[in-house]
Amino acid sequence: MSFPRDLSAYVDPANAGVWDVIKARAAAEPFNVVVTVIFALAVLHTFFCPKFLHASHMAEKGSSRARLLHVLGEVELVFGLWAAVLAASFVMVKGPSALGGYLRRVSFTEPLFVVVIMALAATRPIMRLAEQSLRLVASLGGGRPVAWWFSILTVAPLLGSFITEPAAMTIAALLLGKQFYDLKPSVKLMYATLGLLFVNISIGGTLTHFAAPPVLMVAAPWGWDMKYVFQHFGWHAVSGIIMSNVVYLLVFRKELLGLKSADRTNETPEQPVPVWVTLVHLVFLGYTVWVAHHPVWFLTGFVLFLGFIWVTAGHQDKMGFRSPLLVGLFLAGLVAHGGLQGWWIEPVLGGLGATSLFFGATILTAFNDNALITYLATLVPGFTENLKYAVVAGAVTGGGLTVIANAPNPAGQALLQRYFPEGVSPLGLLLGALVPTLIVVFSFMVL
Repeated sequence: MSFPRDLSAYVDPANAGVWDVIKARAAAEPFNVVVTVIFALAVLHTFFCPKFLHASHMAEKGSSRARLLHVLGEVELVFGLWAAVLAASFVMVKGPSALGGYLRRVSFTEPLFVVVIMALAATRPIMRLAEQSLRLVASLGGGRPVAWWFSILTVAPLLGSFITEPAAMTIAALLLGKQFYDLKPSVKLMYATLGLLFVNISIGGTLTHFAAPPVLMVAAPWGWDMKYVFQHFGWHAVSGIIMSNVVYLLVFRKELLGLKSADRTNETPEQPVPVWVTLVHLVFLGYTVWVAHHPVWFLTGFVLFLGFIWVTAGHQDKMGFRSPLLVGLFLAGLVAHGGLQGWWIEPVLGGLGATSLFFGATILTAFNDNALITYLATLVPGFTENLKYAVVAGAVTGGGLTVIANAPNPAGQALLQRYFPEGVSPLGLLLGALVPTLIVVFSFMVL
């Protein structure tokens, strides 16, 4: 029998509890335990990345030891490294053909899409347009750093419902770096802002049915359209974002109000980008979002876009592929590991009531990409509308707790981690995201 087994192929004990079902499935296929242990070790590795980075800085510069420690400290490489361990275990236990068969069934469309959309969103014309748009909002607060902070964390996540969450994360992270992190706020405020950004992006894509991966996974199987998603999730997301931003604004008001705008008088004035160049970029961006589920089409479009970049080089910055490729590798590794965890996640989700399912999905999301959680929910028979709402709301609520909880998070961390000398601490991120996560729980479960 191929591995992983189809979940319907397991013969679960009659009237058994969740733990008994998990034990029975582990006994029926012991390799389930192996792949889950490898995944757990990969998750544990992410918590030690800052320590590896610190150790690499202490080692002799340029030495093999320093380079090895730096690789081990790059959070975007973690799941790729452990995917190699997974592949070796697969070959030894199941054979090369089983590994090939599994990889052919895994969809790497989302990692490829994130690489392309990150590269597109980080171009000079798109960034200039986004900055000018948010400047209009920030001008309502006098254009001060606190106004930029509030406008970026409010508007950019909501844009994720239309330009996709990865694009919104890229734009928000780049603008936060320039308008906020460059001003050297306190470490506590830096982590609070990062956690707030991740939570807001996770829920900000729920105004539509096509932009947030956790919603996208269930929209077709459950027959959800844009009207349904906005009525059931969108307004909760908007209220959660605004309440979270206001709470952190009040908590950090003294420091935020005390930040001074950077002195940019000595900077070389930015050359204006012709409107027609910006419009062409928007066409490519819109096309990529439109064909997001068809890699052949968006990769073809990206090749044409690179040609356009070359022709209009005078209006472009040098394309940076390091961050997009690292994030793509992170997500590809996460997809490879996550596709093998259904054997235990499915019975956990299927055995919960609405409230328990909401909090269970929130917690599980911290250790798995939230799109995987909602996808597995579509495999559970007999889900009522209340249960469907609970699992999706819980999955997006927990999307800011860890870097692996939501697909765009690695992009945000990759773009902002240079402001954290020892790397982004998973504990610091968790604490920074905890308060807005609780506020979002209130918004989805009480309002």
